[in-house]
Amino acid sequence: MQEMLRSSNNMNKGILAAIISSMVVFLDYLTKSIIVARVSQFESIKILPFLQIVHVENEGAAFGLFRALGNNVFIIISFIAIFVIIIYLLKLRKGLEFFSLSLILGGAAGNLIGRIKVGKVIDYIDIYAGKWHWPAFNIADSALTIGIILFLWSNLRCRKNM
Repeated sequence: MQEMLRSSNNMNKGILAAIISSMVVFLDYLTKSIIVARVSQFESIKILPFLQIVHVENEGAAFGLFRALGNNVFIIISFIAIFVIIIYLLKLRKGLEFFSLSLILGGAAGNLIGRIKVGKVIDYIDIYAGKWHWPAFNIADSALTIGIILFLWSNLRCRKNM
């Protein structure tokens, strides 16, 4: 009986992780498709005094780093990361860690789709102050960043309570 309940719990967690991750992937894919269709590469559309939409194609990792490694390396790393996250997700019991890893999974999958489909990641959110610009990013990058911050915060908080 306990084994059946544990199996059911894992299936429910798997469904929830799939929903959260799929939402990230869907929104990321939708926005990237709109950007590619409507914004020329390197064009910028000012939204707010500190925010604009741009069309940047990133062949590297975060901030365009390590682009010399080539797209196939990033695809392999992404598949490995997704596999490890799925295994870890099925073993988790804590809500915040589970949510954070679901965001990370969705972000990794979102950028992986771009790498497979067009050989690069489309970035389009540009935050700036004067001439200083943070590197352009997308919804998948945001989900990855928020997920990593929440995961670290959850783990640090748990260690502090021990």
